[in-house]
Amino acid sequence: MDKLKMHTPNLADENFKNLSAMFPNAVTETITGYGEDGKAIIERAIDADVLRQEISAQVVEGAQERYQFTWPDKKKSVVLANAPIAKTLRLDREKSVGRDGTEGNIDSENMYIEGDNLDALKLLQETYLGKVKMIYIDPPYNTGNDFIYEDDFSKSTDEYLADSGQFDEEGNRLVQNTESNGRFHTDWLNMLYPRLRVAKDLLAADGVAFISIDNCEFENLTKICNEVFGAGNFIDCITWNTRVPKNDNKGLGNIHQYILVYIKDKVFNRQFTMQKDGLEDVFELLEKLKKQGIPIPEAEEELKKFYKKKGYDRGITLYSALDDNYQPWGKINMSWPNSDTFGPAYEVLHPVTHCPVKKPDRGWRWGKETFDIHLDYEHTIRRYDGSYICGDIWFSKDENTQPSSIKYLRDTSKMLLRTIISLKSDGGVELENIFGRKSFFSNPKPTSLIEVLADSINEPNAIIMDFFSGSATTAHAVMQLNAEDGGNRKFIMVQLPEVTDEKSEACKAGYKTICEIGEERIRRAGKKIKEETGADIDYGFRVFRVDSSNMEDVYYRPSDYKQEQMSLYADNIKPDRTPEDLLFQVMLDLGVILSSKIEEEEIAGKKIFSVEKGYLIACFDNNVTEETVTEIAKRKPFYAVFRDSGMASDSVVVNFEQIFETYSPKTQRKVL
Repeated sequence: MDKLKMHTPNLADENFKNLSAMFPNAVTETITGYGEDGKAIIERAIDADVLRQEISAQVVEGAQERYQFTWPDKKKSVVLANAPIAKTLRLDREKSVGRDGTEGNIDSENMYIEGDNLDALKLLQETYLGKVKMIYIDPPYNTGNDFIYEDDFSKSTDEYLADSGQFDEEGNRLVQNTESNGRFHTDWLNMLYPRLRVAKDLLAADGVAFISIDNCEFENLTKICNEVFGAGNFIDCITWNTRVPKNDNKGLGNIHQYILVYIKDKVFNRQFTMQKDGLEDVFELLEKLKKQGIPIPEAEEELKKFYKKKGYDRGITLYSALDDNYQPWGKINMSWPNSDTFGPAYEVLHPVTHCPVKKPDRGWRWGKETFDIHLDYEHTIRRYDGSYICGDIWFSKDENTQPSSIKYLRDTSKMLLRTIISLKSDGGVELENIFGRKSFFSNPKPTSLIEVLADSINEPNAIIMDFFSGSATTAHAVMQLNAEDGGNRKFIMVQLPEVTDEKSEACKAGYKTICEIGEERIRRAGKKIKEETGADIDYGFRVFRVDSSNMEDVYYRPSDYKQEQMSLYADNIKPDRTPEDLLFQVMLDLGVILSSKIEEEEIAGKKIFSVEKGYLIACFDNNVTEETVTEIAKRKPFYAVFRDSGMASDSVVVNFEQIFETYSPKTQRKVL
């Protein structure tokens, strides 16, 4: 049996291993100090000069000036991102909500995590490595009034309390980053940089990150994102027109914010799309005109007036002609689209004059065989304006006008996502409506904005993560979008349990932390969506909180304890931890999705957990007999996990391996 490590991976070790494999000549050793016995302490290292030479096409001589973006403590941020932690996620059943909205149930595939988001990201990095299709975050904008995560854990609780008044038993804390702070930009960069580095690993190869920001840190955010994701993976910057001016005492009414868009790997040519704004209104108008029996020429004029009044862009206004069933269509140019090359040249005959029509200067967009497929001379229809419809091709009344292909609005409901999105900033009103007209959260994003972003990646089964969850707008948006299009998107929310101001409406209403507001918002939003739509979607979420490891310190550092102390930690597990706590830490350690289906049963009087129909079977009881071990082995799980001290006798320990070799030799056996 192999012993589980029960802590997050040391990324520095992984990076060293990878570099060693690629550049073995750069591996060296260096003295980092001297021990009490006077002997030198020698540690592994990478010779930076050798490495620089290996990746350079020219001779590298000594230190050189280079183009880079840096700030105080950047190296510490890198170390912080790579450093392992001995923590875990503990399920909170009471706060969890089932798929159907039933409280206390844990059959949902969505997750809400309470705790420092850097810890949460590290805990998820093996289980969700490369599985997240979309990350959206709305981090503190560093306006001078924001609280940011403080990652200096050297302070005592009393010292921290004097600094900010925000802390918890794990040392998570928030510090108000005022403009008078000499480290104003530095502290913000040190907060965000390691979190982005870890989050990137969770993204799928074609995964996308959307990051909201305003003017204050736009430039710095762009630079660290270029470093983390790679400048070549930058897609674009979306400007969100909030339509509501923000008076910032600079002489202008600011009505916009930014959303940076990065893809994990540019080799994936992802297309971002969005629903054309106003489609429902257009089809509603046409249905009304049809019922009234308005003649087609008049109906087309009414449609054009409607377009002008609404101010729609060309993605809709192009479709201003109507067929006999009042379906809108538009004429698409048939010219070769590339100005540097030429398309095929051939004759096309007019359906009535039978003369060759005017050719595009640079050739046709289609080859002749394709063009002929779309033509239907035998069923030519003459329109009221004297033009003709032949299959999917429009012809003018004579051959002097170039024909066009016909495309219907109903077949082009989506367009490429625009880099300017105009949505009213009604997130606050939206949240107030959910909480009975009470204002519990400042400046939340509207669900419509997150819906547009989530829908743009065309991934109806995506895992969507927001590790600055705030009021949980992203979770709300995911459920709403699933209800609208029948998708099965899953969300992972992470939020530090920041304490609400005792004078705030939220605190007076009984919400002591931001997490409590977010969780209640998801419950209420789910109930509302279910009542309004009746959609068969996942309305629930499993609640976890970041906590210290389930294992005693002796589990990680047995060499620090004397032999006579070992009896005090016989099973290595903290006394206040439950078998369910152990199960989820094991799942994290083995990379098993935390939303997996979990079933409980008894075998020979011992409780076992069966995860994903027996993929993982765990038993954390004591006094486990051969009967229990044998039955588990017969089920042939991929993983079988037990307590190191859980066997009933030495005989069971001796026969354990033989039992599995007999019934399930391929099962990976683990102990903790």
